[in-house]
Amino acid sequence: MRAAAFTDLIGPDGVSVINQSEPDPGPDEAVVDVEASAINRHDLWILEGDSAMVDAADLPFVTGLDVAGVVSETGDEVRGVEPGDRVVLCPNETCGACRFCSEGPENTCERFSLYHGGLAERARVQADRLIVLPDEVDTTAAAALPTAYMTAYHMLRRADVGPGDLVFVPGATGGVGVATIQLADLLGARTIGTSSSETKLERVQELGLDHAIQTTNVDEIQDAVADIGDPDAVINHLGGEYTKLGQHVLARGGTMVICGRTAGNESTIDVTNLFLGHKRVVGSTMGTQDDLRRLVELTASGELSPEIDRTFALEETGDAFATMQDRESVGKLVVQP
Repeated sequence: MRAAAFTDLIGPDGVSVINQSEPDPGPDEAVVDVEASAINRHDLWILEGDSAMVDAADLPFVTGLDVAGVVSETGDEVRGVEPGDRVVLCPNETCGACRFCSEGPENTCERFSLYHGGLAERARVQADRLIVLPDEVDTTAAAALPTAYMTAYHMLRRADVGPGDLVFVPGATGGVGVATIQLADLLGARTIGTSSSETKLERVQELGLDHAIQTTNVDEIQDAVADIGDPDAVINHLGGEYTKLGQHVLARGGTMVICGRTAGNESTIDVTNLFLGHKRVVGSTMGTQDDLRRLVELTASGELSPEIDRTFALEETGDAFATMQDRESVGKLVVQP
């Protein structure tokens, strides 16, 4: 079978289509004929050599967390899915033995990891991580859900966002940003989002963004947010200088949830502002399989339509990562093997 592999950790030029042996399922595994696999910033960090989990010794490396397709084979012990089922994979990998797995939620597992291998014609996966898709959900839409939308949904839950709340989303035109805007709108919350691009902000406004701020200058953003109101929640997938910004604009008693480091791996916290304002800063990684199941239901009902900017053939996977690197897109980029 063909796979789009990282053969050099130099950015998009390091992607090559290679041949690999056909996967055989273990007793509790399934093989999925991959129809769609979304890419994420997590994958790009690996490709750029900016991830501790993969180095030159691991090459060629096939990434791809967000897998959707059709089950072609199952192991002898598999129950719940069978050949012919259309499915989406929850990419969470957990140990099942630590106290965090026992008490939940599952994404707090002390050995939490993520599946990789979706950028190929077929993928071998843990069968109990598959969710069968309703007829109303196509596989391309399903592939957009696991990382970006599941992460955003879980962050909104961590911040206890509800109707009438004001949610600030710096970097509102990326995968997690767009997902947050759409899901906050479903919850009845109001949103403030930022981007350097007027065109991209206009698109996100069509998806539910209430207040658009066109700048990346944190001082300008802080002033603009203050003119709108004090956010009850900040959904921060950027890190870096946006953490202190998010803390300062946050309403008294509000919550900032952080899931990423695109703008920097280190941030400054104003401790006095934190305790005097009774504010919370919370870390969050991915979401749960139940979160993903709920997102599939919302998509099936028509309440949620995952935003997909472009699709790419397997041979164009390098172009997909170049598009992500250039920050040209609004929403998800999906490879269709």
